[in-house]
Amino acid sequence: MTRASNTQNNAQGRTQGSDQGDPVTLSKKGLPDWLDPVVRAVETVQPVQLSRFLPPQDGGGRQSAVLILFGEGERGPELLLMERATSLRSHAGQPSFPGGALDPEDGDPHGDGPLRAALREAEEETGLDPAGVQLFGVLPKLYIPVSGFVVTPVVGWWREPSPVGVVDPGETARVFTVPVADLTDPAHRATTVHPAGHRGPAFLVESALVWGFTAGVIDRLLHYAGWERPWDREKQVPLDWRS
Repeated sequence: MTRASNTQNNAQGRTQGSDQGDPVTLSKKGLPDWLDPVVRAVETVQPVQLSRFLPPQDGGGRQSAVLILFGEGERGPELLLMERATSLRSHAGQPSFPGGALDPEDGDPHGDGPLRAALREAEEETGLDPAGVQLFGVLPKLYIPVSGFVVTPVVGWWREPSPVGVVDPGETARVFTVPVADLTDPAHRATTVHPAGHRGPAFLVESALVWGFTAGVIDRLLHYAGWERPWDREKQVPLDWRS
């Protein structure tokens, strides 16, 4: 896999369906065998198994999508992550999946709009070429109360890796990949504790503390894919009030 870099890269490639009106489809054809547990988890997991924060029943919240992109690097399976710019109003400085709010051009938020948005945002934030991404699943919509986002996690395979890096420093501070082996390593796992009392899973990887929504989704995917290893849940990392 092409390694993440800090150089700006404006990928020009477009995947099928990147223009509104063209279909964006999900396909499991040709996926590597090691992704089979992820495919099964995506197909069977229930919303309450992922998070206690679910979309408001009144339909409120801003529709958004993130791309959970699995690739294969020098150390085996890995995930693409980015670190949000510290100047952003929401979730500033946090490692996250590429993603953001749906635009009108993305189309129906209850149809393939989230698929388009996930690919578009990934391209805008990381320079990723969407033509090399094979989307194969969608997790249940989740809710982030602090920002009011209703998030659709879209899961893909980086079939044809492309160079990635910071495109707009005003949005993204860093783009990087994390080996799944590091995410499952008990030495890299911890529990974050917020001053308000909130606790959640975290990962100390690639000189970053991955926590919050992103860590919660990764934690549940590892668990339901059968990749989770026993780890010390009493190992704590304190957060400050700005988190």
